Amino acid sequence: MTIIAVCGLTREARIAGGEGVIAVAGGGDAEGLAKKLDALHGDITGVISIGLAGALSPHLKVGDVVIADRILAPEDTFSCDNLWRVALAARLKGAHQGALVGSDAIVPDAASKTALFDTSGALAVDMESQVAARFAAGRGVKLAGLRVISDDASHVLPPAALVAMAPDGGIALSRVLWSVVKNPLQIPALIRTGRTSSKAIAELLRCRNLCGANLGGV
Repeated sequence: MTIIAVCGLTREARIAGGEGVIAVAGGGDAEGLAKKLDALHGDITGVISIGLAGALSPHLKVGDVVIADRILAPEDTFSCDNLWRVALAARLKGAHQGALVGSDAIVPDAASKTALFDTSGALAVDMESQVAARFAAGRGVKLAGLRVISDDASHVLPPAALVAMAPDGGIALSRVLWSVVKNPLQIPALIRTGRTSSKAIAELLRCRNLCGANLGGV
């Protein structure tokens, strides 16, 4: 029994992987991530989208946990496995439950988040859930979503953060530094973004430890 954990960053993948779990980082490249997943074979029994996310709901704050009951993609809605969702909720007391929406592009500012919240009703957005959901549907296996909020609905991402993720899931440090050189006034916002991301990563690690083997897959 193998669970596939679909993440954005290699940092998230290192947390998510473990006993019974193979973690794959997308790096913000939906097409590339789909190809990585399609190359996987063996006894895959479930797929979970796991990592950080941006809040769409104004009621969510940094560090809050979202367990998906469904994943939204353009023109598609994918239901999450109910037993898996309940198992995650039992381990992660106080987690919010609702829809996650997958986006092929970063949703960078409050106005964009508000518009997406109004049209989708999703609690949070990330760049991998739609790919994970399509892969799970294609393989006929169960689906789950577990995301930790790294930026709230009012948070505007600085330009350096928009170019920070490399296709392999690492950090494109040269692009970040060049963005800062071009616009040093973004440094306070970049520091804030780093702090909120670190808080979310710490919560993700706590969640991972609570979920145990197979990330709660039942």
